[in-house]
Amino acid sequence: MAAVDQPGTKPETRITVSDGALIPDRAEGSLLSAWRISFYGALGLVVLLPIISPHPYREIMRYLPDGILRTFQVTLISIFFALIIGLFTGLGRISRNILINRISTIYVEVIRGIPLLVQLFYIYFALGRFLSLDRLVAAILAMSVCYGAYMGEIFRAGIQAVPKGQMEAALAIGMSRSQALRLVILPQTARIILPPIGNEFIALLKDSSLVSIVAVSDLLRRGREYAATTFLYFEAYTMVALIYLVFTLFFSKLVAIMEERLNTHGR
Repeated sequence: MAAVDQPGTKPETRITVSDGALIPDRAEGSLLSAWRISFYGALGLVVLLPIISPHPYREIMRYLPDGILRTFQVTLISIFFALIIGLFTGLGRISRNILINRISTIYVEVIRGIPLLVQLFYIYFALGRFLSLDRLVAAILAMSVCYGAYMGEIFRAGIQAVPKGQMEAALAIGMSRSQALRLVILPQTARIILPPIGNEFIALLKDSSLVSIVAVSDLLRRGREYAATTFLYFEAYTMVALIYLVFTLFFSKLVAIMEERLNTHGR
């Protein structure tokens, strides 16, 4: 999620862009809100289509579970390593050491300037000349490296959002700069960055569909395999799209609830 102050406007005027799915305002009590229609509509279709039309939708549902598990495996492992990379990158971006700062900044600029699909091809095919990487390892590596750059900017912004007086107070009571960062600044940063990290998780979940390009048997790949053997492309991709929609809307709702609770407790 990115929020940008616009030049020539009041400081409180902000534009918010999110990679997550649509979330209704908590104040909106309508049963026909956009989120409810989208989520329950998609969930209802996932449940009803195999009942109404066992062939082919029930067969498709039997074909997809292992792909769903692989999708979450790639997503969870990638987000774990992306967080680690992002933490060190974010610290590097605020480092007073010019070399570390430049390396971190170059990493962020280069990785964010190359599409994820290109990075995936590069790691699996181009580096395949020199390194023998399993396709799953290559997929996780590409996702981790790509999202690590975005996580680095989230960590940097989160650290800089902590009031400077917190660091000054920690130094005043005898802490070293590294101790103050570890014991005072980072715990406060974690609370600030949880919502945007949640949004990046959702974006990564959607982007994990790209790993099917290198033959990783994720949700999309399993749908493609079924469609290729039965030629039922409409039915197969409809079910795949609905499952992705249910997952992204569900996790977006969790992120919204988490953000609201953090805001409430932070007052």
